[in-house]
Amino acid sequence: MFAIAESNSGVSFAVRVHPRAKKDAITGEIGEALKISLTAPPLDGRANEACIELFAKLLKVPRSSVTIASGLNSRNKVIRVAGISADELRKRLEA
Repeated sequence: MFAIAESNSGVSFAVRVHPRAKKDAITGEIGEALKISLTAPPLDGRANEACIELFAKLLKVPRSSVTIASGLNSRNKVIRVAGISADELRKRLEA
């Protein structure tokens, strides 16, 4: 199961990004990180924007609530989501 760090402002979790995939989706887990596929290429921040869009849509939160805390130029990223708890995150990702 992937690790979720919870704080007063929200939650953060690790992801491993596979750019230029056939569709945008969560495809599994690698260690303590979620594995996600994105159709966007890793050029000019397009994959980062697609990653933020994907989690905003899946978690039903405003786009401004989702940020990339670290790993802007890497396949391994830490995503921070403001305003939800770890339990709420798991429920929304399972739905």
